[in-house]
Amino acid sequence: MATYTCSNCGMSVNATCGHCDEPLVDASLTKDDGSTVQVSKCPNDHGKIKSPLCCGADMSCAV
Repeated sequence: MATYTCSNCGMSVNATCGHCDEPLVDASLTKDDGSTVQVSKCPNDHGKIKSPLCCGADMSCAV
């Protein structure tokens, strides 16, 4: 399971898919301009979400 941690305050979060209850996994999307966005996705292809925010910044995941 991907654990996202805030580099500022140390808060951490785990997430599961609401459809199948599987742990979300870390992934990234490449935007049209070539930049990447970190996301969390369902391993059973039920969708993806933008990675969580804390202290005004994306929380990071070391997978």
